Amino acid sequence: MIRIFVGYDPREAVAYNVLSHSIRVRASRPVAIAPLALSQLNGLMTRERHALQSTDFSFSRFLTPYLSDFSGWSIFMDCDMLVLDDIAKLYDLRDDRYAVMVVKHRHSPREAVKFLDQPQSKYEKKNWSSVMLFNNERCRALTPDFVNRATGLELHQFKWLGDDGLIGELPHGWNHLVGYDEPRPGMSLVHYTLGGPYFDEYRECEYSREWFADRDAMLFAAQRTGQH
Repeated sequence: MIRIFVGYDPREAVAYNVLSHSIRVRASRPVAIAPLALSQLNGLMTRERHALQSTDFSFSRFLTPYLSDFSGWSIFMDCDMLVLDDIAKLYDLRDDRYAVMVVKHRHSPREAVKFLDQPQSKYEKKNWSSVMLFNNERCRALTPDFVNRATGLELHQFKWLGDDGLIGELPHGWNHLVGYDEPRPGMSLVHYTLGGPYFDEYRECEYSREWFADRDAMLFAAQRTGQH
């Protein structure tokens, strides 16, 4: 079973559902997909919301190893994404030499504001934490207490590891930044970094057709199920 935790924000509920659909329909192995919804974390997240926190899951993502009982491997990803390949291929990249594996972007946002008028932050390792393949046993530093009191940079820059050599690198195609990276066909996972096609101003962005195709397929399947 491949365990997948997806960041959940009520403002992007449709994004979560379409992403989950895109994972399930292409997976060659069983997957367990869990939303990281604050309302379901039973008080595990107690830190006050920071002015620069753009989503509900800015910090709760780092509870993935704890929620996995610090055993095996788990995947975390933001909800503003679409998976266009078999998620088992990502899972098969796990390497026990590392505590966590990410796409190592060199990303410096140009804008000061992103979707839903949220502030844009610039920092080293930007977007590395948007897709993480966790070797949970080696991430025991990420207790709820630490996740609640650590600074944003301590978490998102992986300072809790104490050694950047414990961060493995995933192929770029598993976190393609729409609107920043040069347009490229054939990506395995696309990340609607500026805003997804579910926002009117981004309906024509790169990979928007694929998102709408998956949304429509999801809705069609739901309608057929409801007819039986």
